[in-house]
Amino acid sequence: MASRRSEAASLAIILLTGAFSFAQTPANGAPPSDSGASGVHVLPVRANVYMLLGTGGNITLQTGTDGLVLVNTGLAEMADQTLSAIRTVSKDPIHFIINTDADPDHVGGNPAISKVGSTITDNNFLSDIAGSSVMPGAKIISHLRVLDRMSSQDGDRPARPGAGWPSDEYSSKEKKVFLNGEAVVLYHEPAAHTDGDSIVFFRRSDVISAGHLFDVDRYPVIDLQRGGSIQGIIAGLNHVIELAVPADKQEGGTYIVPGHGRLCDQADIVEYQTMLTIIRDRVQDMIGKGMTLDQVKQAKPTFDYDIHYGQTTGPWTTDMFIEAVYRSLSKK
Repeated sequence: MASRRSEAASLAIILLTGAFSFAQTPANGAPPSDSGASGVHVLPVRANVYMLLGTGGNITLQTGTDGLVLVNTGLAEMADQTLSAIRTVSKDPIHFIINTDADPDHVGGNPAISKVGSTITDNNFLSDIAGSSVMPGAKIISHLRVLDRMSSQDGDRPARPGAGWPSDEYSSKEKKVFLNGEAVVLYHEPAAHTDGDSIVFFRRSDVISAGHLFDVDRYPVIDLQRGGSIQGIIAGLNHVIELAVPADKQEGGTYIVPGHGRLCDQADIVEYQTMLTIIRDRVQDMIGKGMTLDQVKQAKPTFDYDIHYGQTTGPWTTDMFIEAVYRSLSKK
């Protein structure tokens, strides 16, 4: 009996801490590394893909013979620490930066990090010792709307420094590049967190960088002023679920790097999408009954999920989320 109780207790601990253990022990078995005093941590995800935590917003790092590729650059004030953490993984040049949106916690480090990088060109007026044509500054890739927002006054946000602007934009449904031995596909997720969001799929490594489409420990930020919507968030999550393949009867398979929080897999996305769909349907039903925003807030349509995702203070509270869902669904 004691043995059975011990087994049950062990199972409970595994269930309660499984997500943490999953995030801390990636498929290649390598432990997370700490860059030192900076507080930025590097987590090996799979093969030549890593995840950087503690930079403001999560960063995905790919290494290889084509140089380093970053998905997002964190906050501006964390740029030095971010670079120090990157250099614990590789001393290779930074050639590509991909921005999933224009938020400061994802593009703030662009100027400083791009500055130390370089771009391979077809021109021959400047060459390195190997004869490759290069220009100073890493190439920054994003959806066109990210450049639009960064290069001009955007509501309450002033234009960002020109050194951090994207230099290679796309305006179609997707953009495909081949870097470090694998296809890297950017998918535009319209009217999600904003109207310029991208997710980034490292196909051979089987890793998806989801940006602000998915935050593990809070309700998603729906930026109505910049074209965001609850329907677009759910559609984007459905796309990630479609791309991801779970490991059979276990955690793993396709890994997802969220905008904030721990490393995830498809099951985490499914749980998050289900939660948002339920809340959307509740609010939609209340709107159909003619309830005002205040009445919807008083009805607490998120009550059973607030213990995990809710916040009463900070830049994105539960009340703000409910209001964004309400106004998003109320638009004609």
